[in-house]
Amino acid sequence: MVTGVQHIIFDLGGVLLNIDYQLTENAFVAAGISNFRELYSQLQQTPLFDDLEMGRIGQKEFLDAMHKASPVAITDEQILTAWNAMLLDFPLRRLQILQQLRMHHDLFLLSNTNIIHEIAFNDILMNTRSIPSIATFFDRAYFSHRVGLRKPMKEIFQIVIDENGLKPSETLFIDDSPQHIEGAKQVGIQTIYLQKGMTIENDIFKAVR
Repeated sequence: MVTGVQHIIFDLGGVLLNIDYQLTENAFVAAGISNFRELYSQLQQTPLFDDLEMGRIGQKEFLDAMHKASPVAITDEQILTAWNAMLLDFPLRRLQILQQLRMHHDLFLLSNTNIIHEIAFNDILMNTRSIPSIATFFDRAYFSHRVGLRKPMKEIFQIVIDENGLKPSETLFIDDSPQHIEGAKQVGIQTIYLQKGMTIENDIFKAVR
């Protein structure tokens, strides 16, 4: 039960933006990397994805690393297309809910993402809704690769609180990852864990409006 909420912090992927990680694996396999799952697991053990998500490297460095690790020849375009394949769509009702909530609440976006995906999901929004950036719906948007921190680090939540003068007890964080929920709780923020099968439009809107 959430009470006295004046400020709402939203996660992006799996909360506002529909995503499907399997599609990225399928796309890499279709490009000839049949062992993508093994390759991805190996690369997760290196700093590559951490560095991309925290802004320590950019698109060029990521592409260079993927080329080096790939067992087959693959183009930059194939890598980018496959990496972005997980990003699906922004349901219209969710965007409408953000507009409605913003009439009575301060809204913030807090996402673990990377420069490649930021460009891609804004392109999706532009191509489908003629809106150039998801940040349009928020008072302020925080992306891990720009901040240099990521969830569930409590420091990134503290930055949102401090920079915007929020009271944690009046702030709600909505995310579909339990570890991120725990990070928010460490700084006193109210939370809603969006479990599998739950959606903003069907399960959350009435609770916070």
